[in-house]
Amino acid sequence: MKNTKIVATIGPASESKDTLRELVRAGMNVVRLNFSHNEHAWHKAVIGRVRELSEELSTPIGILADLQGPRIRVGNETEIPVAAGQSVRISDTAHMEALADSKEATIVLDVAGISDSLEAGHEVLIQDGTIRLVVTGRDGGFATAEAKNDAVIRPRKGVNLPDSAFDLPVLSEKDLRDLAFVLGEGVEYVGLSFVGSAKDIDRARETMKEMLPEGVALPEIVSKIERREAIRNLDEVIGATDAVMVARGDLGIEMPEAEVTLLQKDIVRRSLMALKPVIVATQMMKSMVEEPIPTRAEVSDVTNAVVDHADAVMLSEESAMGKYPVETVAMMREIITKTEESPFDDVYDALDLNVHSEYAMLIRSVYELAKSFRTKAILLLSMSGYTAKLASHFRPDTGILVATNDRTTYNRLALLWGARPYLFEGDRNLDSFIDKMVDRAKEDGGLAAGDQAVVFLGRVPGERDMMRLVGIREIR
Repeated sequence: MKNTKIVATIGPASESKDTLRELVRAGMNVVRLNFSHNEHAWHKAVIGRVRELSEELSTPIGILADLQGPRIRVGNETEIPVAAGQSVRISDTAHMEALADSKEATIVLDVAGISDSLEAGHEVLIQDGTIRLVVTGRDGGFATAEAKNDAVIRPRKGVNLPDSAFDLPVLSEKDLRDLAFVLGEGVEYVGLSFVGSAKDIDRARETMKEMLPEGVALPEIVSKIERREAIRNLDEVIGATDAVMVARGDLGIEMPEAEVTLLQKDIVRRSLMALKPVIVATQMMKSMVEEPIPTRAEVSDVTNAVVDHADAVMLSEESAMGKYPVETVAMMREIITKTEESPFDDVYDALDLNVHSEYAMLIRSVYELAKSFRTKAILLLSMSGYTAKLASHFRPDTGILVATNDRTTYNRLALLWGARPYLFEGDRNLDSFIDKMVDRAKEDGGLAAGDQAVVFLGRVPGERDMMRLVGIREIR
């Protein structure tokens, strides 16, 4: 059983219940729904199928609703050809009257006022960075830029402004509609695109609180690190979020290509230290959109993410629209399993914690006990998932089996490295949870008679303080 989890984006190639079932059996743990595409009715149908499969297969499946975010696009209705060295004007929809009187070709950005942030030396990157312009000066509501390569600038193509300071709302009008929908569906995770600072995350969390009745648990926020500003504010972003995604697509546009892998490793390391689950995403197995096997470089890419101890690796177009969605997940699982079996996946020293508390130190003692006695598993009782998150932080060689009676926690743990959750929904007899989990684990092969395990009963919100380390238990 692998420890590193797999997040798979669902699309036309994978939306049917039969294919979703095959994806789960192949190793998918979390479903990603990309709200840049499809209508709410489509997303609702997929969510329903996923919930049905989770119950039918007795398997936790987390759902990540990935919001589109405030993307900037080319607003022109016609193509604009440019040649390397050519000077071109850039404006936006706030200056439409001036544009109407001008015969000079101008690139119009579809966000009002956004071009006002452009200054000399700033880069303007269009169509995934394949078209590069550098601003040379300003003239009122226009910026003048020099094209660095021959290109045709087409309508609706995405635009990145990596050097510009602008304060777009992290949730667009479309995002707000999508957010209201996903909150009604009770998804476990919400992906926040183009995060720049902790303030963006705080705004999104406050918006969710306003949308939900008081006392209802919020979905956890997955902040996507894909802007240069997020790298500048990395520690505060990680500190404010619930989970992190290394979104290498736009990150590779905004940052020098040669730095992306190093940034990935740094983001993963800092996320682990802050107890934040971290996903490595984008183009991990892209060749399998068309081909039945990955390239050697893609195999190395997945392997490196596992060696870095990311909680999860993610598929995008490979599983959403590729020819081989199930085979891609199965191949990713095989790479993960082989890597985790190798000595290169070992954590030689216990990871330090940025969270210094007596409770964290207690969980470290659980880890040390399991390591010293080489037990088969750590058995936890965790209602909120926090105890499991602490145990996962140390990346133990033993399995992490988690008993909970909360379905949201059960599905959230599908993202967490090494966590194997067992659900006892509606059951209030907490003292019997470990025994019941052992019985279930023996049935599914996670434990066998003669195995040893460390047992820890975590804090239970609203219940008596039953936090205690039970110690070593032999499975009978």
